[in-house]
Amino acid sequence: MRIAIVNDLRLAVEALRRAVATIPGASVAWIAEDGAQAVAKCATDVPDIILMDMIMPVMDGVEATRRIMSATPCPILVVTATVDGNSARVFEALGAGALDAVETPGLGPGGSVERAEALVRKVNMIRMIAAPRRAAAEPVVHMSGGKLAIGPIVAIGASTGGPQAIAQVLRAFPKPAPWPVVIVQHVDPQFAAGLASWLTSETRHDVRIAQSGDLPLAGRIYIGATEDHVVLDEGGKLRHVSEPKEIVFRPSVDVFFDSLVTHHAAPGVAVVLTGMGRDGANGLFNLRKAGWQTIAQDKATSVVWGMPGASVEVGAAGSVLPCDQIGGAIVQHMSRIARHNGGHA
Repeated sequence: MRIAIVNDLRLAVEALRRAVATIPGASVAWIAEDGAQAVAKCATDVPDIILMDMIMPVMDGVEATRRIMSATPCPILVVTATVDGNSARVFEALGAGALDAVETPGLGPGGSVERAEALVRKVNMIRMIAAPRRAAAEPVVHMSGGKLAIGPIVAIGASTGGPQAIAQVLRAFPKPAPWPVVIVQHVDPQFAAGLASWLTSETRHDVRIAQSGDLPLAGRIYIGATEDHVVLDEGGKLRHVSEPKEIVFRPSVDVFFDSLVTHHAAPGVAVVLTGMGRDGANGLFNLRKAGWQTIAQDKATSVVWGMPGASVEVGAAGSVLPCDQIGGAIVQHMSRIARHNGGHA
């Protein structure tokens, strides 16, 4: 695995170089001192992962991420001196296609690298997400019988480039939305609260962190925010669960979607937006089989067409739409469901 480092500070570069050296099978592909150099180097030598700083001369990490993901897309991990202090830039970078963010390791006594554990963990996770996967066998809907007791909701899954795509979708909703919305976005728990706040500011909707025991209510938008999966339980409440532990994506879109089928939520609308990997495809397939309206973002407007592309590949997407049309389509579908149910979505 070849890892590129983009940072203008020599001490940070050395700490990152030593952190990379602790990862089995990893080596430094190249080093760039600013975003412009990174774009140029990536044009001729695309690495397996880029460790991208945010604040640099000539071109910052946000613009470099945007240009790289447009011209020579590859996994990008934001590595910055302070995540909290650069939260606005971090979310811009995530919206432009970065996968995740982590604070820069430091150098300790004797040149030892400190605080590298989170970086190493995220690099290994990205390696697993980006690894080629064989198409899964056709998913099976697991129905155990019983009455549909949980009302229709809007379920959205996203990863790479998701924050901007989610914001664009939510802006099309009435305020307040006349139905509950649950979002599963691949994001580190330390950024989840900031993401909820950012989405609230960007969309003027009530976006909040999902808490175990929450009953999804109309007018509220919930987002998963722990390293556990978020599910809907048999009583129609949101829960956090650790199983299945072997799934790399946490929270997993597939796990949430499958919980809607398992506990017989009344068919609503489920959406898979831009993201790397295949998470959400099988769950979306199961929801479509259970009567849900299902939508995948199209390739042209996706930062990475992995998740929505996989959804199309397995036949899970009833519609494939550009991002700017998805919000309106959701409103139409949910309005139709409400009319069918006598005015109650």
